[in-house]
Amino acid sequence: MQEVFREAIKELNSHKQVVLATVVRTKGSTPQKPGAKLLVRNDGSGVGTLGGGCVEGDIWFAAKELMKRKGTTQFRSYELNEDIAAQDGLVCGGTMYFLIDPVYTPEGYLPYVQEIENAYAGGQSVAVATLIKPLGDSDTALGTKLLIRQDGTTDGSLGLSSLDDEAISKAKSVMLHGMNEFVKSKDGTEYFIEGYTTPPQLILCGAGHVSKAISNQAKSLGFRIFVSDDREEFANAKRFPEADIVLTGKPEVVLEKFPVNANSFIIIATRGHRFDNVALSAAANTSALYVGLLGSKRKTILIYEDLLKNGISPERVKEIRSPIGLDINARTPEEIAISILAEVLMFRLGGTGSPMKLEENHINRILSKIKEPEPVVN
Repeated sequence: MQEVFREAIKELNSHKQVVLATVVRTKGSTPQKPGAKLLVRNDGSGVGTLGGGCVEGDIWFAAKELMKRKGTTQFRSYELNEDIAAQDGLVCGGTMYFLIDPVYTPEGYLPYVQEIENAYAGGQSVAVATLIKPLGDSDTALGTKLLIRQDGTTDGSLGLSSLDDEAISKAKSVMLHGMNEFVKSKDGTEYFIEGYTTPPQLILCGAGHVSKAISNQAKSLGFRIFVSDDREEFANAKRFPEADIVLTGKPEVVLEKFPVNANSFIIIATRGHRFDNVALSAAANTSALYVGLLGSKRKTILIYEDLLKNGISPERVKEIRSPIGLDINARTPEEIAISILAEVLMFRLGGTGSPMKLEENHINRILSKIKEPEPVVN
């Protein structure tokens, strides 16, 4: 998504008009989720995707038509019935809702995208709330925006102070990990709020076999990767070419050098109990919301005792993930890495970790349908 905003900055700085189309809501099975974006340039080319296929083609066409006639922001829905899905070889049965937002001059929108880009680069996190459905008697236009910064300051308004206050309250959670939320207020007003922060950062304290396997897999998931170990033969750029930063040193010292924030995920997997102990203590004192320790339950109990004796609060100890990972009976470093990253993604994306297998009642319903005799036609 960052490339969409970078392109918007480039085009708007050149005083060229663009259209930003965003998936703001979905129901059922759809090829893209809320937050997906497509930027359409003045020449008809684009950056990003809404899931491809004929639906994206229709949105693309609508964006170009808007620019031709200088139209205003639109809200559209597409039901992905069997006919539409079949055109693209999809098996979908859901509905997608889009905001098609034209930007004709840089003044109103460029400052927002510049702050979004700054958030990606490590500046303060921001959230943008966009009005989707104004009140019936409101003169506030569809697409009106409110920018909310991490420090609590704002720019713009959704039209009502009560609505702004609600959006500001929700912004705290969505900007934490760069998430989004479609909100329907009690009065019927609807808006879409998106959070922007640094890319997720995976900090590996310990550069052994498990950390190597985690690093290999995490890069493709969009994480920035920081690696440390007190052994230079393990912590080096040759062994971790995909890492953004590799440092050699004691974990409690190196952690202070990494740019840790709330969107950091710290995994402690050092070469021994003594190193795990000091590394976990240092990690627990950072602002990272996710801290995990690789090891057995017995080791976890012993280290937790030390943490509590050294002044780490019980609340913080309860937040630590140890033994780290989801239970998939992993044994090899690669399997353990999958177990750990699955838990990291579950934490970051708000999942439950439960199986998504089709429930038995659905299978029974299918069986009943199949067993029903075909009607006799005379």
